[in-house]
Parts: sequence; structure tokens; C-alpha cells
Amino acid sequence: MLETMFLLIISSIIFVLFNSLLKWFRNPKKNLPPSPSKLPIIGNFHQLGSLPHRPLQKLAQKHGPVFLLHLGQVPVLVVTSPDAAREIMKTHDQIFASRPKTTVASILLYDCKDMVFSPYGEYWRQVKSIGVLNLLSNKRVQPYKTVREEETRVMVEKITEASNNNQVININDLFRSLTNDVVSRVALGCKISEREKGRKFKVLLMELGQSASALCIGDYVPWLWWVDRVNGLIGKVKIIAKEVDDFIQGIVDDHLEKMKKGESKEDNKNFVEILLDIQREYRLGFPISTDTIKALILDMFAAGTDTTSIGLEWMVTELLRHPQVMNKLQNEVRRVVKGKPNVTEEDLEKMSYLKLVIKETLRLHTPVPTLVPRESTHYTKIQGYDIEAGTQVIINAWAIGRDPSVWKDPEEFRPERFLNSRIDFKGLDFEYTPFGAGRRGCPGIQFALAVTELALATLLYRFDIALPPGKRAEDMDMTETPGFNAHPQSTIFVVATPYMG
Repeated sequence: MLETMFLLIISSIIFVLFNSLLKWFRNPKKNLPPSPSKLPIIGNFHQLGSLPHRPLQKLAQKHGPVFLLHLGQVPVLVVTSPDAAREIMKTHDQIFASRPKTTVASILLYDCKDMVFSPYGEYWRQVKSIGVLNLLSNKRVQPYKTVREEETRVMVEKITEASNNNQVININDLFRSLTNDVVSRVALGCKISEREKGRKFKVLLMELGQSASALCIGDYVPWLWWVDRVNGLIGKVKIIAKEVDDFIQGIVDDHLEKMKKGESKEDNKNFVEILLDIQREYRLGFPISTDTIKALILDMFAAGTDTTSIGLEWMVTELLRHPQVMNKLQNEVRRVVKGKPNVTEEDLEKMSYLKLVIKETLRLHTPVPTLVPRESTHYTKIQGYDIEAGTQVIINAWAIGRDPSVWKDPEEFRPERFLNSRIDFKGLDFEYTPFGAGRRGCPGIQFALAVTELALATLLYRFDIALPPGKRAEDMDMTETPGFNAHPQSTIFVVATPYMG
């Protein structure tokens, strides 16, 4: 009996050693990216902070432009160089075109049925095609010119009224209202600000943006799933999701009722009506659910309004801090418009310095600093390092835009750096990708720029703006708000004097 037990033990040891050797021969030591030291169980979670792009920049300075974090059990590749970004978003774009499915995104976005967070595949291709063809393409952006001009005039009226009453103007709220009203008119056919719950919805969108970036411990350490419930994160996200869904469902119901009554205009349908037509007529060859419709509507608001208003907020902030740049831009705008009552989109084509100011602002203040995370679907190599399937990827576009090896005096706001420069933000120059690049690049660039250029040019044409008395530009807080989208930390107040030229 003892002899039998001894043989079993010896056999087991030999079997384990044989398997270990076999595994070693099949999988020789991999060349992994450098990694910072990690804690047991949580890995590098403690090093992210509330503004991850900033500590990740510092870690890159210590460990190199490509390094590996461990968030619980999940490997996360952090990229902070144009060359590595090019490999992710161009050379191996298809391998890195998927998204990690997170608990928060699943709750907020109807199990990730939207365009931004849905995993790479046929479903994503179909919903992206719907969004681009029916709302975001150049062909669709141009007919919305009247809407942009009308809502910009409303903005001017608000500023004029505040000026006449000697009131300061909340720039953040002004631009959020503008972008929300433009998007809601072209997507819904009405202004949500005029709906009973419209103002609450704007607040919900901000809360949604902050919540979307929250990391659930359970996504990275599955046996700690209960922590996200105990600390209230899941409960808070579910409350936001329910309130957002109630509002969007109301919009869908209103449109269904109008279509039933024949009140929908056949030759001028808005985005929601088009989505409902696609659903009813089975155009895609597979059913499009109401959740998909609601997820796409939410995409247009969350991505189409917040990121545009963020850019405008930072532009005004930098102009207030650099009056010589503001004077130069204001002179260009007023020279081009030449005393006409309003700026037109035809005027914008002649404003070259305006485009430089916008480019420089987006370099320093990327609206989504680390872009939307990606996930590898197959093993590959990046910069010579072995990257396994299932690795999440963070591209720190904010840090790349401030890289001293790429940009001269990167912390300075100097629009002239783009003068006679080939560099653009359309996804071909990887030292500058505020809108991402590749298959997952933002498809709404033209939509956002059309609103941004007109709003900024009109503001500077119609008004002289300055900080309120007693406020100094050098005291402005230049850090970002926590969350998925990076607004300026402080609310921006200005006084506006109508231009009488």
C-alpha cells in the first residue's frame, strides 16, 4: 500500500514537472512592456487618481512611452508616444478596434448597444453607419447650417441681455445650452431646453459623463464585485441611467405618436424619425431594438454636445489668458465680416487664424484626454513588446499633445505653431489625435467644428469679453474636472461689451 502511494506521488510530481516544461517550451518568456510596482490584489489602481491622464504622463516619464499597468487581474497597456499610437490606431487597428465591456457602460448605455462602446463587429459597423449617414456626414452637416446660425443668434441675444443688465455671463452654461439646442434640433426636431425636463437632462448628461469613466473594482477583480455595491457606485449609476432612460423614452414616444398621426415631414425627417423608420421597415436585415435607438440618441447628446462645449470653454479660457492672441483673432474676424450683422459660415472659410486657435486649444486640452479605451482581440507586438489578447489599451492623447520630444515649448499656448504645418486632427497625424483615429476615431468631427467655429467667431465679432473686475487671468484654474470628459475645473465667468464697430 505504501509502495503504491509512493509511486502515485512520484508519478504526480513527474507529471507536473513535465507539463511545466512543456508549457515553458511552448510559451517561452515573453518580452512584456515595463511595469510600475503593483500592490497585491488591486495592482496599480491606486496610481490612477481622479485625473488619470496626469499620473499616467508621470509614469511614462519614468517607465517609457509604452508601459503595462495591472488593474486587478486585467493588463492595461498605456501608450504615450506617436509611434506606438500609430501602431495601435493604424498598423494593428483592427486588432485594437474593440472596446472593453464595463459594468458602468453596460448600465448607462443599454448593454453597450451604442456606437461608442459597442464591441467591434458587424453590429458596431451597422450602428456606426446609421449615425454617420443620417447625422454626422458632411452631406448631413451642411443642411443644418440654418439651425447653427439661428441658435448662435439666440446665444448672442442671451449675452446682450446680460450685458444690458450689467450681469456676468457663465460661459460654461452658455456653450452647453448652445450645443444641446443645436444637437436636439437636428436629432430630435425640437429643443430639449423647451421641454419640462430639459434643464434636468442637461445636468444628467454631465453626471453621465462623470460616471462613464468610473472604474468598477468587480470588472478587474471579479470576486470583489460586492465592493461596487457597498460603496454606492452601482446604485448611483442605476439612478442616473433610469432618469436618462425616462427622458429619452419620452422623446421616442412623442415621435411615435407624431408619426402615427401623420405629422412627420417625409422630406425633412430628424434623426429619431429616421431610426424609427429603419426599425419599422427592417432595413438592416436584422431587427433594431428600441434600446438601440435610445442608445444612439444618447450617443449624439453625450458625445455631440459635451465634447463640443468643452472645446469652446477651453478656447475662451486660453484667449482670456492670452489677450494678444484674442486681439489677433478678433481683428481677423472683424476684418472678414466687415460690419455685417452676423457671421456666416461662408465667412468662416476665410478665417485662417481661427482654425489655428482651435487646433492649438485641442492640442493642450483634449476633450477626452485618454480617448475611449480599446481592447485587443488577438496577440500582437507593439514596439517590440508582446501584447496578449484581452489587453486593454489607454492612449494618453493629452500627454502626447504635450510631449517635448514632439512639440517645442509644449506647455505654451501658441497657435502660430500650426502655421504652414501639415499636422491636422483628422486621424492621420499621430502626434495629434484629439478625436482619436482609425476605425474608432470620432465620426463627428465636422459636426463639432461647424458649431465651434461659428460660435467662437460670433462671440468675438459681437462682443469684447473680459474677466469680471478683481479677477486675474493668471489665477484661473487650468486643471480638468474628473470624469470621462475634461471640462475646465472652474466655472468661467466673463463680462461682455457689445462691439459697436
